[in-house]
Amino acid sequence: MSAQDLPIELRRALAAVARTPRLLVASDYDGTMAPIVADPEKAYPRAESVRALRALASLASTTAAVISGRALKDLAALSRLPAEVQLVGSHGSEFDIGFVHAIDADAKKLLDEIVIELVRIAADTVGASVEKKPASVALHVRNCSADDAEKALIAVRTESALWPGVQVTEGKFVVELAVIPTDKGQALDLIRHQDGATAAVFIGDDVTDEKAFSRLQGPDIGIKVGSGDSVAAYRVDSTEDVAAALAFLLDERRTWLSGADAPPIERLSMLASPRTVALVTPDATLTWLCHPEPDSAAVFAHLLGGTGAGHFSVGPRRTALPLSQKYLDGTMTVQTRWASLSVTDYLPHDVPAGRTDLTRIISGRADAIVSFAPRPEFGQGQVTLEVVDEGIRVTGTNEPYVLRSPGVQWNIATDGNQQTAHAIVEPSKGDVILELRCGTDDIGPSEVLEIDRRATSESYWSDWAKTLDLPKLKPDLMKRSALTLRGLVHADSGSIMAAATTSLPEEIGGVRNWDYRYCWLRDAALTATALVSVGSTAEAENYLDWVHRVLETLPGPERLHPLYTLHGTSLPPEAVIDSLPGYAGSRPVRVGNAANQQVQLDVFGPIVELIGHLADSREKTGVSNARVSNARVSNARVSNALSDRDWELVCAMVEAVQRRWFEPDHGIWEIRDNPRHHVYSKVMGWVTVDRAVKLADRFGREALPEWAELRDQIADEVREKGWKDDVQSYTAAYDGTDLDAATLHIGLSGLIDPSDPRFAATVTATEAELRSGSTVYRYHHDDGLPGIEGGFHLCAAWLVEAYLLIGQRLQAEALFDQLVAAAGPTGLLAEEYDPVAERSLGNHPQAYSHLGLLRCAQLLAEPAQLLA
Repeated sequence: MSAQDLPIELRRALAAVARTPRLLVASDYDGTMAPIVADPEKAYPRAESVRALRALASLASTTAAVISGRALKDLAALSRLPAEVQLVGSHGSEFDIGFVHAIDADAKKLLDEIVIELVRIAADTVGASVEKKPASVALHVRNCSADDAEKALIAVRTESALWPGVQVTEGKFVVELAVIPTDKGQALDLIRHQDGATAAVFIGDDVTDEKAFSRLQGPDIGIKVGSGDSVAAYRVDSTEDVAAALAFLLDERRTWLSGADAPPIERLSMLASPRTVALVTPDATLTWLCHPEPDSAAVFAHLLGGTGAGHFSVGPRRTALPLSQKYLDGTMTVQTRWASLSVTDYLPHDVPAGRTDLTRIISGRADAIVSFAPRPEFGQGQVTLEVVDEGIRVTGTNEPYVLRSPGVQWNIATDGNQQTAHAIVEPSKGDVILELRCGTDDIGPSEVLEIDRRATSESYWSDWAKTLDLPKLKPDLMKRSALTLRGLVHADSGSIMAAATTSLPEEIGGVRNWDYRYCWLRDAALTATALVSVGSTAEAENYLDWVHRVLETLPGPERLHPLYTLHGTSLPPEAVIDSLPGYAGSRPVRVGNAANQQVQLDVFGPIVELIGHLADSREKTGVSNARVSNARVSNARVSNALSDRDWELVCAMVEAVQRRWFEPDHGIWEIRDNPRHHVYSKVMGWVTVDRAVKLADRFGREALPEWAELRDQIADEVREKGWKDDVQSYTAAYDGTDLDAATLHIGLSGLIDPSDPRFAATVTATEAELRSGSTVYRYHHDDGLPGIEGGFHLCAAWLVEAYLLIGQRLQAEALFDQLVAAAGPTGLLAEEYDPVAERSLGNHPQAYSHLGLLRCAQLLAEPAQLLA
């Protein structure tokens, strides 16, 4: 018996329930797990059913149970099921911790009287037997003649079954009298609530199982074995069918939980427009797209939940692997190619605010299969797909969606819950253009030809890329890094995303899954600084304007949160999307980020450093932009390169440091544990004040006298309390000897001279403790979270810079080459890297990683100039 022999409706139902966040799988024993036999003591379970139930019990967020009429002790001895499978005996009243209802003295006396009565009846009935249980007695008549069986059952029904305090349960060829309430349905509910199951499957064959079937509701599934009336929605014939159903459910559940066939993170390519981002897999499946903003709910969450969470796929009708995927040079347009077929994807730019568009162009001689399955709200929204002359309208959501696809013949399929559109297209007759439009019900032709819309989108990127001053080392990869950083810029607000995704794991199957689709003050400032360093200043100008707007909402600059939404508002509480299994089974999937409420006192330094780099750039190129030209100049000796508005921001950041630098914080790595006096945070406090003093001196601004004193005070404290003789290194925090790659900034920032032996010792200790082959870990100390994480690309970039500062150029070049090798086929880097499995980890693409890569290439290309 195979799963394919099961009724198709049952398979569909099992496939759907396998995708519930927390699943309970429960079954009766006799007649389901084990065949009915003449001798109840030889009713051994089917090995296939045992294997499937045991495997189900071992899966994450899955509970397995057997609820039987047998006494618990007998059930355990006969079934030999492992401890992972919960056993409940006596028709749901007997758990491993005891009975649901206490058996008092009166009940025990009544039980003895029932035993005497049923033994008497059995003695007068050939083939009858009595089974005594801790709280009940059963009379079995399976081996009796039909007449004798009926007479014995009538004797019980008309006598002892009527005694006060007796609970009667009748099944096939058995009547059971209990002295406490028994109810398999109640037992099922107890287990469901105990484990927080969001759906249950119950399999039974007897009249006694109807109490459990009657408790099922919503997404639950009841499966009746054999003939007879039942409220169960599905039916199978035999215990062989039960084994097949359990095996099928196991495969579906395991596949869903493990995120089977999850594409390697580094092989994902990002599409971008000035307003939003999207990700496509190596085989041209749209795997991630949010609407109306990049930090909104996903319409296509295939990346975190497979096909059921929303996807938009295109591929050859004849199954084949793609030959290549690449960006068109200098753009964010991605082209995926098979033999005789290609798909070109880009995000149009000429759309109004509140709208998200994606264009897919299918070209070539081979037929292609297209599947379109939007699933708003991270797959939780149920939609209806309506085929119209111009394409498909998506209804049933708060936002309108359309897919313009004139000439395409769509077929709408349903799994009983969600709808998916399928089509076979023939690009040999002319390019097939699919235009997804989110946030509008306009399905008509665009006023601008597609070829012109594409040209507008591509020139936005390519024209900009031509203006950049990129390092000569790995120029193509550096161009891609710069484009990626600009792709993470949210032009409408001026904010900059830390990464394009949420919940891509730092450990496959682990819980370190965070939402990075927001604007971190630190990350955004570092990204803007990287773009300034290659000659693009508009992103920095707009980001600083965004910071000013955020500050206007606060009572003081020291109250800045570490991160905000893209539009500068506070984040909603961190939440979990239970309906998604996560990338490769890595759960939970989180939305929001609790780091929003942390204290991170390093964030002020990168902002002041950005202002300094921007002022340098203005001074070199001449002040020509309106933001600076219109700035109020306080006196004649003030340089126009540093506007009053920017100087106000510098002063605000220094004020924040003055008020809080001495406090412990959660640090750059957002440790979800008690705050500590992190060395990196103190160094960045020093950077804030040091750079402010230097800016005042260079550009004719007035620094308060206490600034220089504060700078020296912080530096003295860090030099004294940050160093630990025990480990011959500056450490993560004042209170321990654990190391942290971020502490390298004590020399990278200039707080101590790079020639100081203590800096060289810190580099050596960091290498020994935190470097592993091609990557560098952030830290190794216990951070209060289970599991581990990969090495951090940005930390590797810091170590490259540190090697150069202490004269180890060969080491720097070697580590840089390894960092380059970690980039995916289209040049993108995720947050982290697993040097053992040689795969990327964490959210993707990550701004940190690309700005670190750019910095390394600049230093290695022009070391003397840039290190000075």
